Amino acid sequence: MDDLGLLSELTPTATRLLERHLATAKEWFPHELVPWERAADFTADGPVELSDLPEGVRSALFVNVLTEDNLPYYFDDIARTFGTDGPWGEWVRRWTAEEGRHSIVLRDYLTVCRHVDPVALEKARMAQVCGAVVPHPASVADGLAYVALQELATRVAHLNTGKAMDEPSGYQVMKRVAADENLHHLFYRDLVSAALEVDPSTTVEALERQVTGFAMPGLGIPDFRRHALAIARQRIYDLEIHYEAILRPLFLRHWAVEHLSGLTARAEQARDKLLAHLERAGRVARRAAESMSRSYTLA
Repeated sequence: MDDLGLLSELTPTATRLLERHLATAKEWFPHELVPWERAADFTADGPVELSDLPEGVRSALFVNVLTEDNLPYYFDDIARTFGTDGPWGEWVRRWTAEEGRHSIVLRDYLTVCRHVDPVALEKARMAQVCGAVVPHPASVADGLAYVALQELATRVAHLNTGKAMDEPSGYQVMKRVAADENLHHLFYRDLVSAALEVDPSTTVEALERQVTGFAMPGLGIPDFRRHALAIARQRIYDLEIHYEAILRPLFLRHWAVEHLSGLTARAEQARDKLLAHLERAGRVARRAAESMSRSYTLA
């Protein structure tokens, strides 16, 4: 099935899921979550004195806000993939408005609490947005597969960042943002479920491509690899979390890809590759967790 055909078949589901989202989403205001009483002037003389945070938590906050800052390119990709008419367009605009709140609350919170250097953050934002490095899924099925994975991964990363902070206001900010991301994930997750019913072969092939080539949307952030390593060492997001919180629940439980029937020969091959990848990912995740556990024991 081509993109237009799949979009047409999924439009009733998109309408229903949009109505569910609008009925479930909670209105909230970024300024109410920011502890403004902690604000202090930044001076031009000397380095900024930052708060006392573990490196991995600071990196996670830095990456989180810069990821949200790249919203114009995500909107462009999603609008081109799903269109701007009917429930698809209404969803894209609503999603954009909700995601915009995330960058507002995160930036205000980080600045007020001095968790990041605002000059370094702004320079990185300019580099990130000017670089325009974002995923470009090749089809509607690929787009749905990617965002279902990405939104869940983002929710987990935000929530784990909040849990790693010894600060109630920080936890509340990250919890609120993570709650939005979860609703976004459910919208896309259930669209993928519908796509598996409408055209299982096309969808399975897209799932295989996206899971084997998956990368978080912050890949274009300056020094992303260094930040990613610090985040992994902090146990905010690492290989084990990626497997246990994203891959296994989605592919093996919710979508149950190993039990799908009616696939074409090519889709069967894609499923075999997908399941083999999941098995390897599980082994790698377990070895990484054991290695991390030994490191902590020795320390």
